[in-house]
Amino acid sequence: MRQPVTTSQTYTDRRDAGRRLAGLLSERDWVEPVVLGLARGGVPVAAEVAAGLGAPLDVAVARKIGAPGHPEFGIGAVTAHGPATFDERSVRALGLGPAELEEACERERAEAQRRVDLYLRGREPERAEGRDVLLVDDGLATGVTATAALRALRADGPRRLVLATPVCAAEAVAGLRAEADEVVCALRPEGFRAVGQWYDDFGQTTDEEVLELLAKGA
Repeated sequence: MRQPVTTSQTYTDRRDAGRRLAGLLSERDWVEPVVLGLARGGVPVAAEVAAGLGAPLDVAVARKIGAPGHPEFGIGAVTAHGPATFDERSVRALGLGPAELEEACERERAEAQRRVDLYLRGREPERAEGRDVLLVDDGLATGVTATAALRALRADGPRRLVLATPVCAAEAVAGLRAEADEVVCALRPEGFRAVGQWYDDFGQTTDEEVLELLAKGA
């Protein structure tokens, strides 16, 4: 895994983060690369990476499953298809079972499918089989959403599966080493609390912005 820079540096916005991440990734040789932004916040970052690599841009969708009563605390994630992924330690600590999580899983899976349908608009996604696939997010806190996305992408048979992000928590990287062939994290700062603290502008990415970026990066 490429060694990160440990610093208190922040990014201006997701585009700035993507350009700097592209600088790291452009030093490498890639085989038919395709860049996938993890919707929604990862797509503006991925757009800059795709431009820097001269690669097509597409989107990956996974939805966080929050703890009951505390939706901001992610204990799992789902994609549009396939089983849910859980942070088993958190699930056990909260004393939760399948029955308590089933409704949230189905709700978030339906939202994931809605977004896939919206973003693809009837087209086929970029082929992953036999190619170098770079999954890009705007940052990693727990890594549970990225884990769900990586497992779904692995089933598509990529030649190499790389997770790339501008900033991450060290413990999240450790957990993702078994899911990706490589994790590239530009910044792994001490005192990490939330992804947004490392951006000057961390406004919400909209569906409209995702669609515009996908149209430009196709």
